[in-house]
Amino acid sequence: MIADVLTETAGRMERAVEAAKEDFSTVRTGRANPQLFQKLSVEYYGTPTPLAQLASLNNPEARTIIVTPYDKSALKAIEQAIRDMPNLGANPTNDGNIIRVTMPELTQDRRKEYVKLVRSKGEDAKVHVRGIRRKAKDELDALKSEVGEDELVRAEKDLDALTRSHVDAIDEALKRKEAELLEV
Repeated sequence: MIADVLTETAGRMERAVEAAKEDFSTVRTGRANPQLFQKLSVEYYGTPTPLAQLASLNNPEARTIIVTPYDKSALKAIEQAIRDMPNLGANPTNDGNIIRVTMPELTQDRRKEYVKLVRSKGEDAKVHVRGIRRKAKDELDALKSEVGEDELVRAEKDLDALTRSHVDAIDEALKRKEAELLEV
């Protein structure tokens, strides 16, 4: 029973760390990256649709992304969704077939803003991991009548170690992203 709780908790924490890394990848660095548009939804026939389902994304140059829609009628909607994207600072151009998104150079102030944004996302991820820990602790406390106190204490130590390792993984990913953002 304790092992089941710890295994399930480890899986949830691992998914939280992966979600945090994925979230970090949506913050742009000096280089254009198609992952910037990973969470972008486009209003397509009245339904919010992920951009990846509507178009292919190519990265021919360091600061340029080319969006090629599968359906040309979605061109204007895709262009508008990219234009309305927060924290991007790019102005997409449409030639009737493709959308070219050229990323502006990052200023030092903009880089610092992105670092703050990434730190905020990292803190949110750590809070989420701690929430998972709290829920697992409650589940372990519910088992108190069925298992011995020594086993419970051991399980709580394992849970703390598990939490610490996942928080450290988030911190490590955060450090890498900060270094990537501040690199000129």
